[in-house]
Amino acid sequence: MRTKPTARKLTALASMVAAAAMTAVTALTASPAGASTGPLAKPRIAAHFDLARGQMPENIALEPDGTADVTFAAARQVAAVSMAGTTRVLATLPAPADGGVHTPVLGFALTTGIARAHDGTLYFLYATGTSDLTGLWRLRPGGTPQRIAALPADGLPNGLVLDEHRGRLHVADSVLGKIYTVPTKGSTGSEPATWSAAPELAATGFLGVNGLKIHGNALWATNLDRGTVLRIPFGPGGGPGPVRTRATDLTGIDDFAFTGRGDEILAALNGPNTVVRIRRDGTSSTVLTAADGLQNPTSVALRHGTLYVLSAAYTTSTDPNLLLGPASIGRSRK
Repeated sequence: MRTKPTARKLTALASMVAAAAMTAVTALTASPAGASTGPLAKPRIAAHFDLARGQMPENIALEPDGTADVTFAAARQVAAVSMAGTTRVLATLPAPADGGVHTPVLGFALTTGIARAHDGTLYFLYATGTSDLTGLWRLRPGGTPQRIAALPADGLPNGLVLDEHRGRLHVADSVLGKIYTVPTKGSTGSEPATWSAAPELAATGFLGVNGLKIHGNALWATNLDRGTVLRIPFGPGGGPGPVRTRATDLTGIDDFAFTGRGDEILAALNGPNTVVRIRRDGTSSTVLTAADGLQNPTSVALRHGTLYVLSAAYTTSTDPNLLLGPASIGRSRK
């Protein structure tokens, strides 16, 4: 029998997601993120989501027309959100028989990373703590969701990035501290191929490797526990080169996006409730805060002059939302 979680239970479960970052209040106060660059030009909340229904947006992929495809963590859903704020649920994944209580660290089933192919196919991750559902899922336009690769039930698949050139996806496991590769056609093997298990990916108590992006012939990753941004170059045959730490002391860092100006990054800091600009030299400055509407931001994206920021309200428990702002956010001001 499946039971629908109560609003109180969802709030309690969600609070666990950002617990590690929120324990670092002292570190946040002393964070080198620096002062805000100043008020931004007209950031706005484009969509408000329903916390009681588990609509905590975790990750984002953009369509050509600007529609945001998002995962709703506790609702086990993938949805399309227009720039006007209209939300359309594309898929709801089956609930695990045990309700998800055996999902590592968090104790509830959740949808996490999402990526979009040029033909509109969506790939996304589902963590349930059970071997029959945990894994990489695919949704073709007009189709139904299908699991195309199993992932370890004792892990937490979280970050996801698509490498269409090589025909594969990279998956970050935040509990096991690994990055896997899976062919875009799927895999029937019982164990995914481990691309990297470098020590820099490991958790130190809560969640380790998190967001993933491909940039400059390298795979870039964040580590939430360690507050770091990592660069792993692609070596011969697409294997991993040596890990290099590009930025540190980023309390509660979640997902991120490149601005298009070299290696400059915009990153969501979940617990601190900010978005920061990270420069090539690793220094950073705050460009958005709770005053702009952030509620535990989880991911950012940039497209055609617009910045997208998802907030899951994991610990604020108030207003999960989608914020839109100018793509010039984070540029140095004269």
